[in-house]
Parts: sequence; C-alpha cells; structure tokens
Amino acid sequence: MKQGIHPEYSQTTITCACGNVIEAGSTKKDIRVEICSECHPFFTGKQKLVDTAGRVERFRSKYAKFQKEKEKKENAKP
Repeated sequence: MKQGIHPEYSQTTITCACGNVIEAGSTKKDIRVEICSECHPFFTGKQKLVDTAGRVERFRSKYAKFQKEKEKKENAKP
C-alpha cells in the first residue's frame, strides 16, 4: 500500500438518539445516528410511528373530507 494516501482508522464511539453507545472502528470521530439496532422496529419487533411534517394528520383531514362528501351523496339519493 502507498503511504500517506489512506485515512487514519481508529476506535470511535457511535451514539444513537435513544442513548445507546457503540464502540467501533472508523475513519470518522464520534458518530451520531438517529436510529440503531436497539431502537429500530425491524430488530425490536415494536412499531414506532415517526410522523414527518404532519403527514398522518394531513391524510386524516383529506380522508375526513372525502367521507363527508360521500355521506352527503348517499343522503341526497332518495
């Protein structure tokens, strides 16, 4: 291998938003992540609803409008 062209590989700590700390080797120092194997639903078996920018509320409001229109049409028919 050529000298001086490869990044320095060292021990680092990976910190998750849930508080889990993992020691690993990396070329970066002190990595912070949002989700890890301790809190990810695939590994834990628990479903976590992460609502990004109110998408669930927006869907519910659209669906509620649709339901109201549908009920009006059904009630208008003799």
